[in-house]
Amino acid sequence: MTYVVETGKALPLGATLTGRGINFSLFSRHAEEVTLVLFESAAVDSPYTEIKFDRQKNRTGDIWHCLVQATPGSNPPGEGTCYLYRVNGPYNPELGFRFNPHKGLIDPYAKALTSMDNWNMAESLGYNPSDPAGDLSFSQLDNLRNQPRCLVINNDFDWQGDMPINYPLRFSVLYETHVKGLTAHPDSGVEHRGTYRGVIEKIPFFKELGITSLEFLPLQEFNEREFPRLNPRTGEFLVNYWGYSTAAFFAPKGSYAANSTGGKPAEPGAQVREFKEMVRELHKAGLEVILDIVFNHTAEGNEWGPTFSFRGLDNQIYYILNENRRYYQNYSGCGNTLNCNHPVVRQFIIDCLHYWVTEMHVDGFRFDLGSILGRDQQGRLMENPPTLELIAEDPVLSQTKIIAEAWDAGGAYQVGWFPGGRWAEWNDRYRDDIRLYWRGDPNQTRHLATRLSGSSDLYLRDGRKPFHSINFITSHDGFTLWDLVSYNHKHNEDNGEDNRDGNNNNCSYNNGEEGPAVDMMVKQTRERLMKNFIATMMISLGTPMILGGDEMGRTQRGNNNAYCQDNDISWYDWALVQKNAGLYRFIREMIAFRLRHHGFMRPEFYTGRGGSYNAIPDIVWYDEKGNTPDWDTIGYYMALRMDGSKSDILADKDDNDFFIMFNANSKKVMFSVCEPQAGKRWVRSVDTALSSPEDLLLPGTEKDLLYPDRYTVQARSMVILISKIN
Repeated sequence: MTYVVETGKALPLGATLTGRGINFSLFSRHAEEVTLVLFESAAVDSPYTEIKFDRQKNRTGDIWHCLVQATPGSNPPGEGTCYLYRVNGPYNPELGFRFNPHKGLIDPYAKALTSMDNWNMAESLGYNPSDPAGDLSFSQLDNLRNQPRCLVINNDFDWQGDMPINYPLRFSVLYETHVKGLTAHPDSGVEHRGTYRGVIEKIPFFKELGITSLEFLPLQEFNEREFPRLNPRTGEFLVNYWGYSTAAFFAPKGSYAANSTGGKPAEPGAQVREFKEMVRELHKAGLEVILDIVFNHTAEGNEWGPTFSFRGLDNQIYYILNENRRYYQNYSGCGNTLNCNHPVVRQFIIDCLHYWVTEMHVDGFRFDLGSILGRDQQGRLMENPPTLELIAEDPVLSQTKIIAEAWDAGGAYQVGWFPGGRWAEWNDRYRDDIRLYWRGDPNQTRHLATRLSGSSDLYLRDGRKPFHSINFITSHDGFTLWDLVSYNHKHNEDNGEDNRDGNNNNCSYNNGEEGPAVDMMVKQTRERLMKNFIATMMISLGTPMILGGDEMGRTQRGNNNAYCQDNDISWYDWALVQKNAGLYRFIREMIAFRLRHHGFMRPEFYTGRGGSYNAIPDIVWYDEKGNTPDWDTIGYYMALRMDGSKSDILADKDDNDFFIMFNANSKKVMFSVCEPQAGKRWVRSVDTALSSPEDLLLPGTEKDLLYPDRYTVQARSMVILISKIN
């Protein structure tokens, strides 16, 4: 292969198609030599050409760039061109430099990669006898054969007028799911199992369930075979299933493309086109796309890890290093920490977010271990982190959902204190308090009241709203809803870590039997508690998030850390929709119940005062006897009355009034029911102690109370009454 090489342009970074060829642009401040490696094809043994950049002609500041054209008479290089970089410079780990000209490096701005099938990160490692510390990062083993290559992509796509939906958070119901696990099971009933197109095939299910937004686990390119380890029970290899170890932040995962064979996209950039197809079709159905994104670390690991991208491009800029700069600060728990508040890395993060919003049309992001984005270049937490503020104030992202996991593995915990303005947060305080209340722990009722009210203790003081609290009971990290009521202890033996991994504090209760139940009473209690969790979340101020599969009673057999289980432990068994039809119906109708009643989606916190002329406060709390509760001595029983007047709920029309009763005790109790407004009566809408379909009555079928001034709430259940005009 021969090419004509011209100066090119410094911006935009990455590989950009032009009418004359491809412009390549790469940042490296401390490099001494940069070489572009162009491959004839994606095939492992394809020949390649190396083009060395001229320091004078092909460099602007810290940006190395060139325009590559074909020789006269031949077709210019275009979409599908494969490339890597070699970068030479000082190798001095004590000063933070780890340049290695033997390694082919992935462009941080690559929009797609070739297949991961042959990538063995161990081949990037080797022992350097001249290094007294035994540092493995300067292996002289060439990795070009098995390193995935960057693909040049044409961003042209027929969006058919699509734009991001950007529902207001308070009107959203999030559904956290995994692209592959959603449809990988043989019973998924789709043609394209485990792919972006498989997600499209499940759109009718999402519409029936009633959720508004899909929050996908990481789908930026990652290496599934990152840590070869065996399942001690089956002997099968474990994989990086969740994907929290990003190799290319701009690139959607290739193996999730249906247009592939053995995980290899059959057409250049198939994964990009199919991702866009998925977003477009979800948007047509009124469904948002939110991406879990991992800017806290990369897949290059610690000082013993492989060199395949950032480390070989400019290690001391991209990572937070120890005082002994040979070593990495590890606030992520994964070996390294991205230097997010360095101006260059900050710009990289913004460019990446812009790309996913403008070119890929996503509606939002959930930032894994988001507190790391608030650490300075020495790893200290900052009061006003520029990166977090920039994301919150960026004009392109102004309507985009930004959700923080407001902690990290370095000890930071910022739930309720996350800096940067308009950030929403995963509220693990909500998760734990609701779990503890329904488990029957003492002294939890006042915490239940706080969480139902939007967690004003966390979000009111800095001017944020109830909807900034992402309320969840379960997520990918931990027990499923079914397992939460079925296991006292985690059972992670299949992960090959002797059950040491995963959280030991799950606030769970097996209700009498560990694992699958035989006793019918145990089964009934478990289903009642699952309904309690969902109903509580749907009437809480805040933004609810459901773990995908909970609606059908999915189990991971007690595994609360299934990050490495690409099998039926993690995959959705779609036969459960029919098997657990009563649970599925309840959750589906409870979502619809929330979205019908704007009182549960009010934009402001309760005040305890009335905003209308009916002299009724927006919320009133009661004990089971109808008295004002003493929050220091209140037991397991609590009730509330919520006024649905439009001036109280800040809506354009009145909602129903509500009287809601909670009983976390093991005994039933009779509640005194307050009088409804004049001309109205209370009717039963929800009683989680009843069997389907009586547990949740559809609009127009609600039932009058046997006794209008009292209601018996069964053990470990809750009841929702709504007002109707006489």
